[in-house]
Amino acid sequence: MRLATYNVEWFANLFDQNDRLIMDDGPSGREGITRAQQTEALGKVFTALNADAIMVIEAPNTGRRQDTVQALEGFAQAFDLRQSRALMGFANETHQEIALLYDPQVVSARHDPQGAETGKKGSADAPRFDGVFRIDLDNDGNEDLVRFSKPPLELELTTRAGRSLRLIGAHLKSKAPHGEKSAEAALRTAISNRRKQLAQAIWLRQRIDALLAAGRSVILMGDLNDGPGLDDFETLFGRSSVEILLGEDMTDPHARDALRPHTRTLPTTARFFLGERGRYMHALLDYIMVSQDLMARRPAWRIWHPFEDLTCWAMPELRDALLAASDHFPVTLDIDI
Repeated sequence: MRLATYNVEWFANLFDQNDRLIMDDGPSGREGITRAQQTEALGKVFTALNADAIMVIEAPNTGRRQDTVQALEGFAQAFDLRQSRALMGFANETHQEIALLYDPQVVSARHDPQGAETGKKGSADAPRFDGVFRIDLDNDGNEDLVRFSKPPLELELTTRAGRSLRLIGAHLKSKAPHGEKSAEAALRTAISNRRKQLAQAIWLRQRIDALLAAGRSVILMGDLNDGPGLDDFETLFGRSSVEILLGEDMTDPHARDALRPHTRTLPTTARFFLGERGRYMHALLDYIMVSQDLMARRPAWRIWHPFEDLTCWAMPELRDALLAASDHFPVTLDIDI
């Protein structure tokens, strides 16, 4: 079967307040791309992926009037996708939800959050992802209270063959220090925010450890917004979020490649335009990590990068769709489960 993770930039902008697709020439949020162009491009990409389940990062909004599940299922119906069922967990306030779009004929899935409900007091023992994690971020002897701005989606996934596994969708984020009046204040805020992101990775890693100790198969997928050599804070903190989550018992070959010293050519999953420089920046941000027991299931990873993947490059329609659809590119895992 095939699993995918895909961060869709400004997906929420493509739906009205009643979760209906807006197929017009209005701006999508992507530079120079209309809502109709982005929607059509996404339809082509989702169709080409042909995945049994897709973890959608930055999925359409759930709020007072909008509903992520209704929007995604309407999108699937519009493009006659076999991934016709959607599922999400805890909603957040960012208009960037995490949801699973899947083929109900191939897999079944249910939101199954683990950990204790903490309230405001928090817990140091991997609480539920909509709760509060207690951790000393700066080694000052005082515990800090950490929350997820986008709570990870914890799923129990069962395949048609009867194989059960734990699937976790995550979108870690370190907020930029907007609004600070001095360079020193911006640096302090940036360091504080990166500490919080690493704390979230530790929280998530605690959950993985508990699942592995219980003998469960685990797949972690999503946008971790971090990786070896990504920014200047790596030397300060010693480890990236990706290294924390990989540990010694989770595998993603792209992440492992990036961790090797003196690696000259790295795979990338995202492409951002730097307007002031007139150039694009490429980064490895999206991952699918699997537990060691799944390595016997012949896993095969693929980044659907329009310039780095030969098949994508050789198909102009797909290549153009990938460029129009998002600033991230999908990552797939083919595995015998």
